Amino acid sequence: MSIATLLHCLLAVSLLSGVAHAQLSKNFYKASCPSLETTVRAEMKHAVGKERRMGASLLRLFFHDCFVQGCDGSILLDDGGEKSAGPNVNSLRGFDAIDTIKASVEAKCPGVVSCADILALAARDGTFLLGGPHWDVLLGRRDSTTANRSLAKTNLPLASSSLATLITNAPPRDRIYNDSNIEASFANRLRKTCPKCGRDSNLASIDTKTAMAFDAAYFQNLIDRRGLFHSDQELFNGGSQDALVRHYSSNPAIFRDDFARAMMKMGNIKPLTGTAGQIRENCRVVNR
Repeated sequence: MSIATLLHCLLAVSLLSGVAHAQLSKNFYKASCPSLETTVRAEMKHAVGKERRMGASLLRLFFHDCFVQGCDGSILLDDGGEKSAGPNVNSLRGFDAIDTIKASVEAKCPGVVSCADILALAARDGTFLLGGPHWDVLLGRRDSTTANRSLAKTNLPLASSSLATLITNAPPRDRIYNDSNIEASFANRLRKTCPKCGRDSNLASIDTKTAMAFDAAYFQNLIDRRGLFHSDQELFNGGSQDALVRHYSSNPAIFRDDFARAMMKMGNIKPLTGTAGQIRENCRVVNR
């Protein structure tokens, strides 16, 4: 799957398992917007059918939202600087897809469903449509009225992060030109795509085996020293997570189950509920 944060997310969420769960419910919109999940799934089928990479993009967007202030839709705000923080700028995508889903939901249930909940559902459905696991999304989040640039800079992993940083910042070019723990032919191929200077808009697949599907091939890539980012290969580099990488590589079903549980835990990180926050009419701006 084309995201660098799959295992990063699992590791970090495991440390947050003690976060108090807010009063979220699978049936929160049962009376007020019964067609919500059907509407989101239909829009996600269209988005992923148009561009399969969108499923991974929205999963990553959800991760970056939850790790800054909690799962409150703050990453979707144009103002506040969160979008332009180092780990996010020229990297996060999928905002237009969320806008489209929000418009469809608003047409059926105006002023009822938060952008934070729409993002949570879109991330789940995008994963499932790429062959990943399905999990229950607890609902009832409300939207933040602020974004937080400084927290985004400190709470989110960079491509250069060490293993210690991932558990508790050198760009990809440094990895393919300077790191020693990289398979030679893999590095040579990447250098053609990413020369030392220029071609900054070129794309390289994080998963060299099955880039457009959800599976456990990412972990075998690490064992083969084919992690695209320094932070990827840190997960399998003679450290504390080597055994976990081997375990998931050999047991993809266990990875799927653990991933689903991690997503449910992550979705419970500090959501706004009750009268806190608001239900944004437009996910990009605070209601006036």
